[in-house]
Amino acid sequence: MRRAAPAPAGVAAVAAGLEGWVHSTETFGTADGPGVRYVLFLSGCPLRCLYCHNPDTWHRQDGTLTPVEDVLADIASYRGFIRQRGGVTLSGGEPLVQARFCKAILHGCKAMGLHTALDTSGYLGSLADSELLADVDLVLLDIKAASGRLFHKLTGVEIAPTIQFAEDLAAINKAVWLRYVLVPGLTDNMNEIASLATFAAGLGNVERVDVLPFHKLGEHKWRDLGLDYRLESVQPPSQEQLEQARETFRASGLLAC
Repeated sequence: MRRAAPAPAGVAAVAAGLEGWVHSTETFGTADGPGVRYVLFLSGCPLRCLYCHNPDTWHRQDGTLTPVEDVLADIASYRGFIRQRGGVTLSGGEPLVQARFCKAILHGCKAMGLHTALDTSGYLGSLADSELLADVDLVLLDIKAASGRLFHKLTGVEIAPTIQFAEDLAAINKAVWLRYVLVPGLTDNMNEIASLATFAAGLGNVERVDVLPFHKLGEHKWRDLGLDYRLESVQPPSQEQLEQARETFRASGLLAC
C-alpha cells in the first residue's frame, strides 16, 4: 500500500493502533459492487474452494500487517472520486476473518460519506455484529451451492453458517447481491440452481444475482504455491450455459446478470 496523506480529522482516530493483514488493493474496481470502487483485499480464509483464484490469500500472514489509520488514509486519497461514482468494498480472502479490523475500516468509510460493501462467503457471518453491519450498505454474498453435500465438496466447510447469515441479513432487510460461480460439471446442475433461486427469492432482500463464469486466471497461483489444482481440465462455461443459469434465477423473480 502506498503512503497516503492523513485521513480526515476524526477518521484516523477510529480504533487507533489497530492493525490488520492486507493482501492488496484495487483502486478502480468495477466488478465488486456498484460503480467504480476501492477494493481492499484482506488476508485469511477458512474455506478451500476448489475454484479459488486467490489461494495466496488463505493465510493472514500472506498479507502485510497494516495500521487501520494507513488504510483509511489511502481510501481518503480517492474519496473525491469514489464518493460520487462508487464506494469501498472489503473482500479477501474472507474479510470477516478480521472482523474487528473490518469494523474499524467500515466505520471510517461511513464517516467519510462513502458507500460500503462487504464481499463474503457468509461462513463467518456470526462475527458480523450489529455495529459492523450498521456500516455496511451492501453485502455481496457468495453462496457456493444450494445443497450441503455439494457446498462441502466445493469448500471443505458446512453450509449451515452461510444459510444462517443469509437469513439474518434478511431479518434486518440488509441489501444483498447474491454471487454464484458457474463451474461446468460442478455448479451447473439446474435443479441445484433452481433450489438456490427459490431460497434467495424467499429472503426478500436479494436485489440481484450475479452469475459469474468460472475462470482459470488463478491456476498459476496454485502451481506456484505447490498446491494440487483439481480443476485443470475444466473449461469456462459457455454464454449459453451462463444464460440458462440466469434464466433459472429469473424464473424465481430475481434480477440476474
